Amino acid sequence: MEGKRRHLLAGGLAALMLWGLCPGVSASEGEELITVLTQPAAPEISAKSGILIEQTTGQILYEKNAHEKMHPASVTKIMTLLLVMEAIDSGKISLEDRVVTSDYASSMGGSEIWLAPGEEMSVHDLIKATAVSSANDAAVALGEHVAGSNDGFVAMMNRRAQELGMADTQFVNAHGLDAEGHMTSAHDIAVMSRELLSHSKILEYTTIWMDTLRDGATSLVNTNRLIRFYKGATGLKTGTTSLAGSCLSASASREGVSFIAVVMGCATSDERFASARALLDHGFANWETVTPELGEEFPATLPVVGGIADTLPLAYDPPAQVLIPKGRRGDISRVLTLPEALEAPVEEGQVLGKVEYFLDDEKLGESAVFAGEGVRKKSFWDALLQMLLSMLKM
Repeated sequence: MEGKRRHLLAGGLAALMLWGLCPGVSASEGEELITVLTQPAAPEISAKSGILIEQTTGQILYEKNAHEKMHPASVTKIMTLLLVMEAIDSGKISLEDRVVTSDYASSMGGSEIWLAPGEEMSVHDLIKATAVSSANDAAVALGEHVAGSNDGFVAMMNRRAQELGMADTQFVNAHGLDAEGHMTSAHDIAVMSRELLSHSKILEYTTIWMDTLRDGATSLVNTNRLIRFYKGATGLKTGTTSLAGSCLSASASREGVSFIAVVMGCATSDERFASARALLDHGFANWETVTPELGEEFPATLPVVGGIADTLPLAYDPPAQVLIPKGRRGDISRVLTLPEALEAPVEEGQVLGKVEYFLDDEKLGESAVFAGEGVRKKSFWDALLQMLLSMLKM
């Protein structure tokens, strides 16, 4: 059957802003973040590179040298923590596991919790030390526990980076101390940050401001001061070395919308927090996520030709959240694509069409329309029975 395209507008279309979306899927499927090409003017930031994305959709709202390869410092630990959370979720390790500190882990230096060779600490406490105080020794100990060795864990980091489509990235260690060839980009940090935040358990660690280890003997203070001083901050990771400068992947959520701001190569710690705050402020001031409404005028059934039933019920997948400029919810339009009729047989759950959602001329997303019930093709005996029943009613 030839398809019929039905255009159903949800409201008047405004031509005040043009959007551009590049194809993309979730970071877990290893593809690029969705890119929004045109948006409200963003603030100037002092960081050498930076990016702002919306966490749920992955849409990019701001970029500055986002693919430039730079030293990441301890922002590296986002990948370390991601692999740890994945190992926990898969059952490979548990939060209660006791980890014995190796000589190598205890030798890290820099930010640390001064793990001694042979000292035991739980995975829970090591995650806390890594996420809150950026402890290099804790990060390495976690990596060795997950992979069995430091080298094995670094190999895991690079494999995961490839799976996530992080083409700008090469890891040399699990902690982020300066090393030749240890490079990534603001874009790739946003990718792995988004993936880490998909593990809600990590927020129990990244939102800690102050805590202790070793029965209160070791104090922890979050290196990310936005956790205390920025409304809705959820993380995520700071980093500072001589080659990297001051870096930060900052995440925050308010009123159902979440953003990730990555800044790299800042001259000072104050500059990184100011730059990240400016990007997050820009996101919250100008954008919102909404769930488009399905049209009440959409058909509930569709004719069927040659089936034991003349119609079948339609089922509509609920639309996913989309990101739009604030105040433009009413400008979203819907386009329903369905055939005028179907030829039997039709299977229950068979995809029959789609609903596409647009803002002005740019597509925001789509959802499927499928058969709510199956309809079997009418056989000779079905036709004969139907004829007999009709005759009996006469």
